[in-house]
Amino acid sequence: MTALKNIPTGVYKALLVVATIIWGFSFVVMKDVVGVLSPAWLLGIRFVVAGLILLAVLWRRVRRLFSRKALAAGALLGVFDFAAFWAQTIGLDHTTPGVNAFLTATYCVIVPFLWWVIARKRPTVFNLGAAVLAVAGIWLVSVTGTGEALTIGFAEGMTLLGALLFAVHIVFVSKFAREYDVLVLTVFQFLTEGALGCVMGASFETPPLLSAFTPELVASMAFLAVFASVVAFGIQNVSLAYVPPSQASLFLSLE
Repeated sequence: MTALKNIPTGVYKALLVVATIIWGFSFVVMKDVVGVLSPAWLLGIRFVVAGLILLAVLWRRVRRLFSRKALAAGALLGVFDFAAFWAQTIGLDHTTPGVNAFLTATYCVIVPFLWWVIARKRPTVFNLGAAVLAVAGIWLVSVTGTGEALTIGFAEGMTLLGALLFAVHIVFVSKFAREYDVLVLTVFQFLTEGALGCVMGASFETPPLLSAFTPELVASMAFLAVFASVVAFGIQNVSLAYVPPSQASLFLSLE
């Protein structure tokens, strides 16, 4: 990671925008997939595939930098991120992509306060003002004028819970990235998320039938595993080592 420190911060901010483009499209893809696969199985399959791909690519790096503390930190990130995605996916199954995206993006307001608690760095007026403006803008883009109504019910409550957990995940990535190799952490995060999804799916949901895996579904899952997970999360987690989380959350809200 030493060589990455020489890259200007602006490059990482631009890469975060690329990640948001991928995740913005993934809202529509997941809306289609969640109609076929239950939430836990969707996340389990997605992140097992993503984790194995990233492990294969980074095998030497993971073996060289492996430690129990790094494994524990990556696993904790996986727990937070899985819980966030699980809550968000349940919410998405019962509401529209626009409302789901708007409520999810409220994490950009939560992050500065969580970073204050974790790192003792008080958010500035500009941080908070920008976050509020971002949420207002997302409301105008995602909900107003599309015929969608925002009410606070079960779906919206689960989505807001997901937003809180996404904020926790962002803050802890920023914290752990200063102590461990962030790519190795991402491998452990993915494998933990995949394992949790498969265990919860096997325990509480009906297993998907092989006939459900049509070419269209396989293509959608490949997009979610490769682009929305390996590529986008790789960009996010590496960038969070060099971009303050309050600023990063604003860029990420562009999804």
